[in-house]
Amino acid sequence: MNNGPVVRLTKLARSFEQGGERIDVLRGVDLEIAPGEIVALLGPSGSGKSTMLQAVGLLEGGFRGKIEIAGIDASALPPEGRTQLRRNHLGFVYQFHHLLPDFNATENVVIPQLVAGRAKADAEERARSILASLGLEHRLTHRPSQLSGGEQQRVAVGRALANRPQLVLADEPTGNLDEHTADIVLEQFLALVRGEGSAALVATHNERLARRMDRVVRLHDGLLQ
Repeated sequence: MNNGPVVRLTKLARSFEQGGERIDVLRGVDLEIAPGEIVALLGPSGSGKSTMLQAVGLLEGGFRGKIEIAGIDASALPPEGRTQLRRNHLGFVYQFHHLLPDFNATENVVIPQLVAGRAKADAEERARSILASLGLEHRLTHRPSQLSGGEQQRVAVGRALANRPQLVLADEPTGNLDEHTADIVLEQFLALVRGEGSAALVATHNERLARRMDRVVRLHDGLLQ
């Protein structure tokens, strides 16, 4: 069992070629996140926040440096090993909810649990419990098209927490919402993450929202400050 950081990044770097020039987006990022800690990743648009989350989420190759998730060196794993590590330890919330349109709120939270091997009855019970904790007990059978933007994003939050991930990665999770709705969704997101005992890395450009988290790190010129 891992008793160390949920995630440890060591000299994480990522470069792209554009117009014959090399662009260094990440230039040697070091970061540790403790179990249960919620960290805001603050930076303006284009600073590399999404690139960094893609690295931590094991969603894209081409990175240099070391990524450890739950004490496992992801950098040394084959693709199938990275997929398993991602499925067993990580949850994701994006700026746009990406819910499955043909399934209702409960089913959207059940499906990732079934993929992970959970029995259907247990998955449905957990989905209803999570959605109720997000104030959606009256929306369990509604499809995404029948939900408001804030409700859709709360379902996405529930889906991310469905398999009790050790680390939740959220990329501008309230970026598409008005300020009032964003406050509500963020408050429920933080409460659910803390209630589940998960850690989280939340990318945002909003200083006000970032201050509500346990710690703020700033991405500037490819490095954390």
